[in-house]
Amino acid sequence: MTQINLRNYDNSWYHPGRSAIWRLSWFFLGLPILRSLWIPSSSLRVHLLRLFGARIGERVVIKPGVSVKYPWHLIVGDDSWIGERCWIDNLTTVHIGTSVCLSQGAYLCTGNHDWKDPSFRLIVAPIQLYDGSWAGAMCVLTPGVVLGEGAIAAAGSVVIGSIPNCEIYAGNPAVFVKKRRIETVGTTHLKCEVSR
Repeated sequence: MTQINLRNYDNSWYHPGRSAIWRLSWFFLGLPILRSLWIPSSSLRVHLLRLFGARIGERVVIKPGVSVKYPWHLIVGDDSWIGERCWIDNLTTVHIGTSVCLSQGAYLCTGNHDWKDPSFRLIVAPIQLYDGSWAGAMCVLTPGVVLGEGAIAAAGSVVIGSIPNCEIYAGNPAVFVKKRRIETVGTTHLKCEVSR
Protein backbone atom coordinates (compact mmCIF):
# COMPACT_ATOMS: atom_id res chain seq x y z
CA MET A 1 0.00 0.00 0.00
CA THR A 2 1.29 3.48 -0.91
CA GLN A 3 1.69 5.70 2.11
CA ILE A 4 0.91 9.37 2.22
CA ASN A 5 4.08 11.38 2.66
CA LEU A 6 3.34 15.06 3.24
CA ARG A 7 7.05 15.77 3.68
CA ASN A 8 7.28 15.63 -0.13
CA TYR A 9 4.49 18.16 -0.65
CA ASP A 10 5.58 20.81 -3.15
CA ASN A 11 3.41 23.65 -4.41
CA SER A 12 6.33 25.73 -5.71
CA TRP A 13 4.60 25.83 -9.11
CA TYR A 14 1.78 27.92 -7.64
CA HIS A 15 2.09 31.71 -7.65
CA PRO A 16 -0.67 33.78 -6.00
CA GLY A 17 -0.31 36.59 -8.51
CA ARG A 18 1.20 39.41 -6.42
CA SER A 19 4.47 40.09 -4.61
CA ALA A 20 5.11 38.92 -1.05
CA ILE A 21 4.93 42.53 0.19
CA TRP A 22 1.55 43.03 -1.50
CA ARG A 23 0.22 39.79 0.02
CA LEU A 24 1.52 40.73 3.49
CA SER A 25 -0.07 44.17 3.18
CA TRP A 26 -3.38 42.51 2.38
CA PHE A 27 -3.04 39.96 5.18
CA PHE A 28 -2.05 42.42 7.94
CA LEU A 29 -3.87 45.59 6.85
CA GLY A 30 -6.63 44.98 4.31
CA LEU A 31 -8.07 41.66 5.47
CA PRO A 32 -8.59 42.67 9.14
CA ILE A 33 -10.55 45.73 8.01
CA LEU A 34 -12.62 43.70 5.54
CA ARG A 35 -13.50 41.09 8.19
CA SER A 36 -14.19 43.62 10.95
CA LEU A 37 -17.60 43.34 12.56
CA TRP A 38 -17.21 46.90 13.89
CA ILE A 39 -17.23 48.60 10.49
CA PRO A 40 -20.79 48.74 9.12
CA SER A 41 -19.89 50.39 5.80
CA SER A 42 -20.31 48.16 2.76
CA SER A 43 -18.88 50.87 0.52
CA LEU A 44 -15.66 50.92 2.57
CA ARG A 45 -15.29 47.16 2.01
CA VAL A 46 -15.90 47.57 -1.72
CA HIS A 47 -13.29 50.36 -1.95
CA LEU A 48 -10.80 48.34 0.08
CA LEU A 49 -11.17 45.30 -2.17
CA ARG A 50 -10.81 47.50 -5.26
CA LEU A 51 -7.68 49.07 -3.77
CA PHE A 52 -6.16 45.59 -3.54
CA GLY A 53 -7.08 44.66 -7.12
CA ALA A 54 -10.63 43.24 -7.03
CA ARG A 55 -12.89 44.18 -9.94
CA ILE A 56 -16.22 45.05 -8.35
CA GLY A 57 -19.27 46.52 -10.07
CA GLU A 58 -21.75 49.12 -8.88
CA ARG A 59 -24.18 48.84 -5.94
CA VAL A 60 -22.47 45.72 -4.55
CA VAL A 61 -23.24 44.98 -0.89
CA ILE A 62 -20.57 43.32 1.24
CA LYS A 63 -21.55 42.57 4.83
CA PRO A 64 -19.26 42.39 7.91
CA GLY A 65 -17.16 39.31 8.56
CA VAL A 66 -16.44 38.49 4.90
CA SER A 67 -13.03 36.95 4.16
CA VAL A 68 -11.28 37.06 0.77
CA LYS A 69 -7.96 35.27 0.33
CA TYR A 70 -6.68 37.22 -2.70
CA PRO A 71 -8.73 40.27 -3.85
CA TRP A 72 -6.88 40.41 -7.18
CA HIS A 73 -8.54 37.08 -8.10
CA LEU A 74 -12.07 38.40 -7.39
CA ILE A 75 -14.54 39.72 -9.99
CA VAL A 76 -18.04 40.82 -8.90
CA GLY A 77 -20.76 42.19 -11.18
CA ASP A 78 -23.28 44.94 -10.42
CA ASP A 79 -25.97 44.62 -7.74
CA SER A 80 -24.57 41.48 -6.09
CA TRP A 81 -24.69 40.72 -2.36
CA ILE A 82 -22.07 38.99 -0.23
CA GLY A 83 -23.46 38.04 3.19
CA GLU A 84 -21.93 37.92 6.65
CA ARG A 85 -19.07 35.45 7.23
CA CYS A 86 -18.76 34.42 3.57
CA TRP A 87 -15.33 32.98 2.89
CA ILE A 88 -14.02 33.41 -0.66
CA ASP A 89 -10.96 31.16 -0.57
CA ASN A 90 -9.75 32.17 -4.02
CA LEU A 91 -6.35 30.80 -4.94
CA THR A 92 -7.49 31.52 -8.49
CA THR A 93 -10.38 33.43 -10.07
CA VAL A 94 -13.80 33.62 -8.47
CA HIS A 95 -16.17 35.35 -10.90
CA ILE A 96 -19.48 36.46 -9.40
CA GLY A 97 -21.94 37.80 -11.97
CA THR A 98 -24.63 40.47 -11.75
CA SER A 99 -27.45 40.20 -9.17
CA VAL A 100 -25.84 37.19 -7.49
CA CYS A 101 -26.52 36.45 -3.82
CA LEU A 102 -23.98 34.76 -1.55
CA SER A 103 -25.84 34.14 1.69
CA GLN A 104 -24.34 34.08 5.18
CA GLY A 105 -21.44 31.71 5.72
CA ALA A 106 -21.15 30.49 2.11
CA TYR A 107 -17.70 29.00 1.42
CA LEU A 108 -16.20 29.24 -2.07
CA CYS A 109 -13.08 27.05 -2.26
CA THR A 110 -10.87 27.13 -5.36
CA GLY A 111 -8.12 24.87 -3.98
CA ASN A 112 -7.97 21.20 -3.05
CA HIS A 113 -5.48 18.35 -2.94
CA ASP A 114 -5.02 15.35 -5.21
CA TRP A 115 -5.94 12.39 -3.00
CA LYS A 116 -4.31 10.00 -5.52
CA ASP A 117 -0.91 11.67 -5.08
CA PRO A 118 1.16 10.42 -2.09
CA SER A 119 2.46 13.96 -1.58
CA PHE A 120 -1.07 15.44 -1.72
CA ARG A 121 -0.32 17.90 -4.54
CA LEU A 122 -2.30 21.15 -4.76
CA ILE A 123 -5.08 21.48 -7.33
CA VAL A 124 -6.72 24.82 -8.15
CA ALA A 125 -9.73 25.57 -10.34
CA PRO A 126 -11.83 28.75 -10.74
CA ILE A 127 -15.43 29.18 -9.59
CA GLN A 128 -18.05 30.96 -11.72
CA LEU A 129 -21.44 32.20 -10.50
CA TYR A 130 -23.53 33.45 -13.42
CA ASP A 131 -26.08 36.26 -13.27
CA GLY A 132 -28.99 35.79 -10.89
CA SER A 133 -27.56 32.71 -9.18
CA TRP A 134 -27.74 32.15 -5.43
CA ALA A 135 -25.36 30.34 -3.08
CA GLY A 136 -27.47 29.66 0.03
CA ALA A 137 -26.40 30.09 3.64
CA MET A 138 -23.56 27.82 4.78
CA CYS A 139 -23.24 26.11 1.39
CA VAL A 140 -19.88 24.94 0.04
CA LEU A 141 -18.80 25.42 -3.57
CA THR A 142 -15.75 23.30 -4.43
CA PRO A 143 -13.04 23.98 -7.06
CA GLY A 144 -14.35 24.28 -10.61
CA VAL A 145 -18.01 24.74 -9.68
CA VAL A 146 -20.21 26.73 -12.04
CA LEU A 147 -23.63 28.00 -10.97
CA GLY A 148 -25.55 28.66 -14.18
CA GLU A 149 -27.73 31.68 -14.75
CA GLY A 150 -30.44 31.73 -12.09
CA ALA A 151 -29.15 28.51 -10.47
CA ILE A 152 -29.48 27.92 -6.72
CA ALA A 153 -27.25 25.97 -4.34
CA ALA A 154 -29.59 25.55 -1.35
CA ALA A 155 -28.59 26.34 2.22
CA GLY A 156 -26.08 23.85 3.62
CA SER A 157 -25.50 22.11 0.30
CA VAL A 158 -22.08 20.88 -0.86
CA VAL A 159 -21.68 21.41 -4.59
CA ILE A 160 -19.00 19.31 -6.28
CA GLY A 161 -20.15 19.70 -9.88
CA SER A 162 -21.99 22.39 -11.77
CA ILE A 163 -25.61 23.48 -11.50
CA PRO A 164 -27.36 24.20 -14.83
CA ASN A 165 -29.30 27.39 -15.49
CA CYS A 166 -32.43 27.84 -13.36
CA GLU A 167 -32.05 24.58 -11.42
CA ILE A 168 -32.11 24.18 -7.65
CA TYR A 169 -29.72 21.70 -6.01
CA ALA A 170 -29.60 20.71 -2.33
CA GLY A 171 -27.86 18.22 -0.03
CA ASN A 172 -24.43 16.70 0.43
CA PRO A 173 -23.47 16.06 -2.26
CA ALA A 174 -25.92 18.48 -3.85
CA VAL A 175 -28.46 16.90 -6.21
CA PHE A 176 -31.22 18.27 -8.43
CA VAL A 177 -34.40 19.22 -6.55
CA LYS A 178 -36.47 21.15 -9.08
CA LYS A 179 -36.47 23.91 -11.69
CA ARG A 180 -36.47 27.47 -10.43
CA ARG A 181 -39.67 29.38 -11.07
CA ILE A 182 -39.64 33.17 -10.83
CA GLU A 183 -42.87 34.97 -10.05
CA THR A 184 -42.91 38.52 -11.33
CA VAL A 185 -45.26 41.35 -12.16
CA GLY A 186 -42.85 43.06 -14.57
CA THR A 187 -40.22 41.61 -16.82
CA THR A 188 -37.36 39.38 -15.81
CA HIS A 189 -33.87 39.23 -17.28
CA LEU A 190 -33.46 35.58 -16.27
CA LYS A 191 -34.46 32.87 -18.67
CA CYS A 192 -36.07 30.77 -15.93
CA GLU A 193 -39.70 29.74 -16.09
CA VAL A 194 -41.73 32.81 -15.23
CA SER A 195 -45.14 32.87 -13.58
CA ARG A 196 -47.32 36.00 -13.87
